[in-house]
Amino acid sequence: MRIRTDDEVYRVDAVWLGPPKATFPWRARYVAWGVGVVVFLITMTVERWMGIGFGFFSTGWGLVVTVLITRFICSRISHERPLGAVLAMWSRELTAPREISAGEGGAVSATRVRVNAQRPRPKVKKRGRVKEHRREVSGVRTPTQARA
Repeated sequence: MRIRTDDEVYRVDAVWLGPPKATFPWRARYVAWGVGVVVFLITMTVERWMGIGFGFFSTGWGLVVTVLITRFICSRISHERPLGAVLAMWSRELTAPREISAGEGGAVSATRVRVNAQRPRPKVKKRGRVKEHRREVSGVRTPTQARA
C-alpha cells in the first residue's frame, strides 16, 4: 500500500505565464512580480538620489539590478516560508537586543593621572642646631655628591 503525500499540491506554483498563446519565456510566481515592482521602484529612487538621470541605460541597469535582487529574495521564500514570515524574521533580527561588547572598567590606564610641571620637594628635617640645606643637583650624582 502506498501513501501519497501532499507535495504535488505545493509543486504547482501560482505562476502567470503571460497572455494566452504568447507566453513569457520565463516562469515567475505572483509574489515575484509583486516583489519585483517594489524593488524596481526602490532601485529607481536610489538612482535618482545618487544623481543618475532618467534614461535608457540607467533604466536598463535598474532593471538588471531589480532582477538580481528579486531572484535573491524569491530564492529565500517558498510556500513553507512565505514573504511575510521572512520579513518578520528580518525585522526581528535587526531589532533584537544585542550583547554589549564594550567593557566597563577593565585595564588600568594612565589617562586620568594628573601630571604637574614641578615635582614635589621632600620636606627638610631639622637636625639639632645646625640647619642644613641640601641643594638639588640635576643629572647623575657622584658618590661624593650623594654624601653631602
